[in-house]
Amino acid sequence: MISKIRAYSALLYILFVIPFGIVLMYAFNVFHRKIRKSIAAVFFCLFRVRVSAEGKLDPTAQILIMNHQSFMDVMYFEAVHPNNLCWIAKKELGKVFLYGHALKAPKMILINRESKRELVFLLKEAKDRLESGRILCIFPEGTRSKGTEKLLPFKSGAKFLVEHFKLKVQPVVFCGTRKSFNFEKLEFENSPFSVQYLESFIPENPNWFEELQTHMQEVYTSMYQRQNQCMEE
Repeated sequence: MISKIRAYSALLYILFVIPFGIVLMYAFNVFHRKIRKSIAAVFFCLFRVRVSAEGKLDPTAQILIMNHQSFMDVMYFEAVHPNNLCWIAKKELGKVFLYGHALKAPKMILINRESKRELVFLLKEAKDRLESGRILCIFPEGTRSKGTEKLLPFKSGAKFLVEHFKLKVQPVVFCGTRKSFNFEKLEFENSPFSVQYLESFIPENPNWFEELQTHMQEVYTSMYQRQNQCMEE
């Protein structure tokens, strides 16, 4: 019951605050980062979201590669990252009535991940954002996972971007964000979730992407098992 009440309260926050933020971002475009950060930070404070973070965020990393479980993943980084983020998302999200402008107003990159024709568009848009000093954020799984013990297979878009622009990468692993806030089912348990920052690097090994997926899976498995043990105790 409390989970549902909390979820509907969060839904009301999203329904009323985000449209207001969209208007502000269009009206004051140069301040869109501050507006997004404020919305996310107030959300975390208002709902007393609990997070356990390990490792250290590298503000010099040019792209964040992370697994994806929940709306909470995006809100977390919008609240805590010191720089201006640029999320790479599915084009369909930009078509959602009104709320698609939450991505369009701050010039996020919206692509059709299944079309190879989009690669040229992706490179052009990514180049523009990087030259503006923004940090690219990508979910290589391509969609939200179910929060079970296995990550989804990684798609090649992140690899393509990193190698083309020779970017400095910071991998990030989330665990428990879907359980904390499952937006699809409108369940907001607000159970603590974990974030682990892995060491940033500039790839030199041609197999770096496959090795990264393996490493992120190992880290995630350890976090998942640890989290389940804590729940059982």
